[in-house]
Amino acid sequence: MKNETCCCSQRTRPDRRTVISGITCAATVAFLPTATLGQTAAENGRATAEDEGFMRMAIEEARQGDFPFGAVIVRDGAVIARGRNLGRTIGDPTAHGEMVAIRRGVADLGAQALRGATLYTSGEPCAMCMGAILWCGISRLVFAASMAQLATKIDQIMVTSGEIAAKAKFDPIVIVGGVLAEEAMQLFQN
Repeated sequence: MKNETCCCSQRTRPDRRTVISGITCAATVAFLPTATLGQTAAENGRATAEDEGFMRMAIEEARQGDFPFGAVIVRDGAVIARGRNLGRTIGDPTAHGEMVAIRRGVADLGAQALRGATLYTSGEPCAMCMGAILWCGISRLVFAASMAQLATKIDQIMVTSGEIAAKAKFDPIVIVGGVLAEEAMQLFQN
């Protein structure tokens, strides 16, 4: 079989398994309000009663940032780190709310403290932040506004958290989206 390329990516055409996996992942992300990756049916990626409270904290962090994104990291029901977008303030394009929270958590408690934690963020993480979330071993991600919602207000690299997580089979993560999304989107009105 000769090496064929796809007109949109200039890469080798994927095999059947890759195509089916991609379609399944896209369908999960597109049609379900939450995506569960690598979890049992009992851990089904649904929002919990305390999710709204922690999400309000993340949204408050976003209000204080130099761009409306904020995050909190929670372990055993307690906030262990907070972060808000500081990219413009400190001249660091990687200083997204999630990255600031992760850096603070590691500085204060060590990297091991993030393993198994939940990260709440006002907007679905970008590819950079999602990669960091996975490398830290955070086991649950809860976001407010989705990538598609955010793209109506700002430029986005249109790769969802679910798509990235599906490629990182080394550390399963539960992803819950849409918690207080309208409230988070209102931050872009100011």
